[in-house]
Amino acid sequence: MENSVRIQLMGNYLFYIDEQRIENPISKTRKGSALMSFLILNRQKPVANQRLLRELWPSNTVTNPENALKTLVSRVRTMLNQMAPGLGKSIVSDRGAYHWELLDGVRIDVLEIMDIFDELGRTREESALRQLYQRLMSLYKGDLYQTGDLNEEAAYAEQMHRQYLNAVYQYLDLLRKDEAYNEISAVCRKALNVDNFDEHLHIELMKAMVNLNRVSEAMEQYHHAANMTYRYLGAEPSESMQAFYMQLNRSRKSLKFNMDAIRNELRDANANRGAFVCDYNMFKEIYNLEMRNLERLGTTMFLGIIMIGDVEDTHISYIRQDNIMNGLIEILRENLRKGDIITHFAPTIVAVLLPTVNYETGSMVMERVRLLFYKRFPNSNIPFHHRLGMLGPDTFNDANDIEDM
Repeated sequence: MENSVRIQLMGNYLFYIDEQRIENPISKTRKGSALMSFLILNRQKPVANQRLLRELWPSNTVTNPENALKTLVSRVRTMLNQMAPGLGKSIVSDRGAYHWELLDGVRIDVLEIMDIFDELGRTREESALRQLYQRLMSLYKGDLYQTGDLNEEAAYAEQMHRQYLNAVYQYLDLLRKDEAYNEISAVCRKALNVDNFDEHLHIELMKAMVNLNRVSEAMEQYHHAANMTYRYLGAEPSESMQAFYMQLNRSRKSLKFNMDAIRNELRDANANRGAFVCDYNMFKEIYNLEMRNLERLGTTMFLGIIMIGDVEDTHISYIRQDNIMNGLIEILRENLRKGDIITHFAPTIVAVLLPTVNYETGSMVMERVRLLFYKRFPNSNIPFHHRLGMLGPDTFNDANDIEDM
């Protein structure tokens, strides 16, 4: 291959040529995506035509399935060659079968991850293990992309998900031996983007926060996990989570905050750049405080509302919805100013307070966020709605009006 090619199948289905992301025409055809994914997942082993026919056309909906398979292979090869000359040679025809040949200069994240899983089972040396775990954390950007056209996709995705979590647990055990609590916190947060309902990860993250003398953050993390479990699963936190919460509460009451500990917490809090993210109760308190200042000074402020999806939209899974909303909040936190306030108002709605901006500036801010959202989720096809309204002594006389929005 003249160019380096990187194919991402974890989280999203993306192509990179010389590390520049390019348009992926194969993603627009479900059968083409399914064919390519299935061949890749079989790791260069020939897949019989009859097996491919059963997977791709299980209902025998085509009159000439053998010809349909040949046509599909030809189309996918053509699209691969359009993206990178010679890439179509990756799909190799055997006698009554096809296989994916990994060409020089081509990397595929799912295959690298499978190799890492194999190496983790053979490696004993700690420094080598650390490198493998770190590489896994950088590659596993989400669960395996599924086209919906293959019976075995879900099984592959579930198996890799379990292997990933087991590897994360082992990595945390290794980090805990070295009391590397900052690293534990970072690993847990990254893994929770993959599985936000994993109780073990939430508890490990809270323990790391306690050891970093951030008990308040640990309490916030517990409430986040508990609210999410109740909202999406309709269940109370497990007994182990509740037991940890009781222990956390006792630790908070008995912890002796000396001057250095308080100074460190304040310094760490001030080091956070970007907008401030808080729960809705705190958001209302800040709103009421700002409204008093607006009435006293006669100035204005703007409230931005962002809704992802449509009101009647039910096709988004709860887990995917949660990942998308977490991504949106991260975009807002990183790209808004330090004085702006963000809260997750409802499952698909985020509210933002924008002090000291005019309507034109606020509209530009919301449009920039929209563009960043679709840059981060390019193939999501999820509607992005936003509204901007002015707050001030002449617009809201009752500070509780925000609760009706």
